[in-house]
Amino acid sequence: MKKILLICFFALSGIAVKAQGIFRTINLAETFFAQLDSGNYAKAHQFFDASVTDKIKPESLQALWLQLKQQMGAFEGIDGVQNKMKDDYQLVILNLKFASDNQSFQLAFNKEEKIAGIFLLPKSPSNSHKIPSYADTASYTQKLITIKSGKYELPAMLTVPKDSVNVPLVVFVHGSGPHDMDESIGANKPFQDLALGLASKGIASIRYVKRTLIYPQDFKGAATVKDEVLDDAIAVLNYAKTVPQVDANKLYIFGHSLGGMLAPRIATLDPAVKGLVLAAAPARKLQDLMAEQSKDAYAQSKDTSKVGAKLLAEGIALLNKTKTFTGNTPAQDSLYLGLPTAYWADLNAMDQTAIAKKLPQRILVLQGGHDFQVGEADYLLWQKALKSKRNADFKFYPMLNHLLTFVSEKGDSRQYLMPANVDQTLVDDVASWINQK
Repeated sequence: MKKILLICFFALSGIAVKAQGIFRTINLAETFFAQLDSGNYAKAHQFFDASVTDKIKPESLQALWLQLKQQMGAFEGIDGVQNKMKDDYQLVILNLKFASDNQSFQLAFNKEEKIAGIFLLPKSPSNSHKIPSYADTASYTQKLITIKSGKYELPAMLTVPKDSVNVPLVVFVHGSGPHDMDESIGANKPFQDLALGLASKGIASIRYVKRTLIYPQDFKGAATVKDEVLDDAIAVLNYAKTVPQVDANKLYIFGHSLGGMLAPRIATLDPAVKGLVLAAAPARKLQDLMAEQSKDAYAQSKDTSKVGAKLLAEGIALLNKTKTFTGNTPAQDSLYLGLPTAYWADLNAMDQTAIAKKLPQRILVLQGGHDFQVGEADYLLWQKALKSKRNADFKFYPMLNHLLTFVSEKGDSRQYLMPANVDQTLVDDVASWINQK
């Protein structure tokens, strides 16, 4: 990229922004860029805090915006959003889509919801995610929405095929840990790839920011997977039923990893769900899977020391202890391996394969052969559990990893540092399966 005007962040003192203002700041950020694109630089300038308005002039905003458009073409809209709290500021990161390229900005909002600073984020062309070739960008629209789940507001992206009527809709449910709406991992964005690929084939979707990413301070006490995943997934499904272009009788859940493990349980809470896609979904207890991953990582490290073997044994012993936790275990709000006792007890009480076997909904199980996190053993367990279920289908992809991208070997997490897209064959298979009935 040519030399471009950079507007730097100016540190300010203040009080932490309250979490409930998260979606409001996203709307403000969108409006700010809309004003720039409309040539209303003076109005855009009014979004800044008074303490920095003498450093950032309307003329500077005009120069920045015109230079961006000169280099990247016409502004087409916002392609993604992230939120996070840092010190006293609410940070909103927007990925702006132009005709020939994308550019990300980070806006820092203070307590008064004024922009205290703005970053034009650096680009890393050799290590950045690109929209997949199978995405027909002219065939769909994307819109930032808010999902209200109890007292929480979750930023989300609604992707809908253009000129669509009564289309199916997929709700994406993340794997373990905090995640943005694209389920960004390293240089990969599997949920974005899937959303755009499915939209190009006439299927709508909603992907949303996971609660634990923007409200981590609330995931405490005797929290369970209900607090982490279930409540929000149901809220997204309820929103999906209100989208005019969507057929409320054609709602699907695409659960990845932990999301796939919990997808059958989500379906028991909303009978309107027509089908489930279980992608790289654990069929075993999470602790057993974690123990297996630890053993594999230790073997790959080629560590022959007694210290390494001792640490591995101690870690597995701790995991085994969590398998004994029940709803009657004392101190449900105490942390064990970073998670509440109640969380482990919730997982221990769940048999995802047994739940899935009893569901009336269609189920598609997807598994990559080069997945080092959830392996073929889980896939075979799903097949065994659902073998008598007439509306269950299975797809095994020998060369795909946990992020559903093509790799030449099983490898390790270093694969995630290289940008790749979800495999087109898998996207085509999911679209065909959804459109069967």
